[in-house]
Amino acid sequence: MAYLKYSNVGISALSAAVPKRIIDNFTYTSFFSAETAKEISEKTGIKERRFVDDSTCASDLCFAAAEKLLVDVHVDRSEIDLLIFISQTPDFRMPATSIVLQDRLGLPKSAVAFDVNLGCSGFLYGMSITYSLMQQSNFRKALLLDGETRSRVYSAKDRQVAFLFGDGGVAALIEKDENFGESHFSLNSDGSRHSLIKINAGGYRMPSSCETVKEKVVDEYGNIRSEEHGYMDGGDVFNFLIREVPKDIDSILRTTGHTLADFDYFVFHQANAFMNGYLVKKLKLDSAKVPMSIEKFGNTSSVSIPLTIATQLRDKLKDRKRVFLSGFGVGLSWASAIVNFQDCQISDLVEV
Repeated sequence: MAYLKYSNVGISALSAAVPKRIIDNFTYTSFFSAETAKEISEKTGIKERRFVDDSTCASDLCFAAAEKLLVDVHVDRSEIDLLIFISQTPDFRMPATSIVLQDRLGLPKSAVAFDVNLGCSGFLYGMSITYSLMQQSNFRKALLLDGETRSRVYSAKDRQVAFLFGDGGVAALIEKDENFGESHFSLNSDGSRHSLIKINAGGYRMPSSCETVKEKVVDEYGNIRSEEHGYMDGGDVFNFLIREVPKDIDSILRTTGHTLADFDYFVFHQANAFMNGYLVKKLKLDSAKVPMSIEKFGNTSSVSIPLTIATQLRDKLKDRKRVFLSGFGVGLSWASAIVNFQDCQISDLVEV
């Protein structure tokens, strides 16, 4: 566990954007039977997802969320000293999408801007990086942008993933304020299990070719995907969750001297309802303190934690609240965080 502690930095405003296109999980694809679609959807708790159109990227969702936030909160863009963009579905291999967004949002050329390539734990890693840089005396405001278009990553003919993933983008304004108090982060990684959630081709280890985009049957169940599609070993990912995540939660609680009773809300990565239900039972949490957005948006990878906050806790963070965050998945990478929200301004959900 890499344990990090910060003081007097926090999220002062949050905005989220999702595609207008709503996908009904029960009628999503004719490749699988209606019975199969119903069975998977009920088990995962996902009824709807949002998919981008062919011309929309993760950066477009983040741009829409950021514009909404900047206007609603009346931010002076010249005071933004840092922009971090988190995504595993960037616009380009190069340049970094964050640099494009710096110009598109009209931020000063003096702003620091860079990308972070992480999946399900990415927002917590991004928060930790941002909080760390904001400890510098000359940093005033930061934008943490997180966007994914996972609908383009997975095969609609692979039942392991076809009904799980959706698209979304968020923007968080991070500022200094003594009212935020202390925040704590636990960051972890295990590359020995990197193959559990993976896209084999499209990088420089296996460059794209005519062969890598060919779809083929990949198992005895008739699932079909190409080397350019993502795949997931759902069973082993769940085993990872039950072994590592409760242990990490217990570790950061012991390190900080907190108990589960100290928190107003617990926001977990929205992998699926079954996994989150396991955590609620394992930790003996009050389900009323565990908001979920997976029913309407599916698994949006790193976007899922802030999207859940923006849509499920919008009117509940006006006063000081202590919130426990937990992200886990592709990498394998997982993180826990203890943060305070103080009068967080959350904008209306934007549809793109």
